[in-house]
This record gives sequence, structure tokens and C-alpha cells, in this order.
Amino acid sequence: MKILYIGDIMAQAGIKTVEVLLPQLRSTHKPDVIVGQAENVTDGKSMSMADMKHLQNLGIDFFTGGNHTPAKSGIHEALKNNSEPVIGPANMTTCPGQGWKYFDTGNGKVLFISLLGTTVGREVIIDNPLQSVDSILAENEGVSRVATIVNFHGDFSSEKRIIGYYLDGRVSAVVGDHWHVPTNDAMVLPKGTAHISDVGMCGVLHSSLGVSFESVVPRWRDGKITKNEIIDEKPYQFNAVLIDVNNQTGLAKSIDGIQEFIT
Repeated sequence: MKILYIGDIMAQAGIKTVEVLLPQLRSTHKPDVIVGQAENVTDGKSMSMADMKHLQNLGIDFFTGGNHTPAKSGIHEALKNNSEPVIGPANMTTCPGQGWKYFDTGNGKVLFISLLGTTVGREVIIDNPLQSVDSILAENEGVSRVATIVNFHGDFSSEKRIIGYYLDGRVSAVVGDHWHVPTNDAMVLPKGTAHISDVGMCGVLHSSLGVSFESVVPRWRDGKITKNEIIDEKPYQFNAVLIDVNNQTGLAKSIDGIQEFIT
């Protein structure tokens, strides 16, 4: 089974990037499931139901989340509905829904889990992610499935590394995101779990995570209170990983980074 995991889709530039590049990537790699990190889709925070339906029409099957997921109330009912393919972090106390869901494929069920690690900036109250994922895996121990994909959304590289090795051999993949910067450490860990510290983003290349430098430099340099200015200027970047999972063992055979640009 091949799973294409797309990094944070950042606002309209990210959506446009997916519109242009996903059709060819689907044709080339023929993934069985396409996943999108969706916490930044609509205006940089959360995802509207309209944008979710649009991305589904483009071919994205399932959506993971992060600290911004509950920012728009329109997505709350979908987060709580097991028939809607979208989740927020399981250990984020203010996020609706349980933070994990199954998605049916032609090969069998895939379990998706979102977890939140430490995020720099505005404090977010979270339960311990290792304890949370242990509880979820224990609750689903008897459920037959072909793959288990864990999304870990956080800022600390140490946490991203630790949880990968902590879950090695217990899940198919641990995919980190939130930095919007792709890391060069994609690998299958010793016991068979695919891991990457950060998959990157889809959106404006020459930016600070999709935000203009002009809006953030005065905040950092001069201590001014500024508002993030989301920009939409080419070139765009598209970042994802392609994970190949053994249908019999549920462990990964390979993980490869994908990076494309639109000029």
C-alpha cells in the first residue's frame, strides 16, 4: 500500500499548489491513499468545510490536524463525526473529536492518529502525547487494519525523534509537521516504522512559513506588535512523503521525500 502524505497546506497558495501538482503526482506514484495536513488551509488557520470538499475533489482522502484545527467552528461537527475524514490532535484538550479515525481503502482499514507536541508561541494545553498514543493503540489493539499512520505536530526536534523511535515497530509511520520546512531525515527505523521529523509545506517558497517577512521582522527586531500577513506569490513549493507499507505486516518498506516547485 502506498500512502502520499502532503505537508501543511498553507492558505490559498497551498491550495493552488495542490491543484496544479497533485494530478501528475497521482498519475506518477499511484498512491492508494492521499493525506493532507490541514490545520492551515483556510486563511492560515483551520479548514472550512468548503475548502475541505474542494481538496477532496482534488483527490485528498484524509486530513490531519494541529494546534489551529479548532480555530474555525464550522469544522467542529466534522471532527466529531467518524464518517468525516478529518481529525485534530487527540491530546489537545480544546479540540473536538477523539483525534483518531479509520479510513477504508481497497486494501483494508487505515488508522490515522494526530498528536500535538510542544508548540512555540501561544500556549496550548495538551495531554502527554506518548501516554495518549499508548491509550489509542491499546483501545484499537483488536481491530484489523493494514496501516497505522501517526501525525506528530510540534516544534521540538527532540520530541519528533523520540516519538518516532518510541513507536518504532508499533505503527506504519510517524510523520512530523508544523515547521513548514522539510527535513532530510526520512528513513525506515530499525523495527520497520517510517519516520520524518518534518514533511514541510505547500505554499509560498520565499516566505516565513507562508507569511511575509515584512510582517514578522519588525516583531522580532523591534518588539512591535504585528499581524501575520499571509502572502500569495510564486514560486510555490510542494512537499510530501510517499510511504510504502507492507499489507501483511503493517510496517513500512520505504519512505521518500517529494519536493516540487511552481515558478
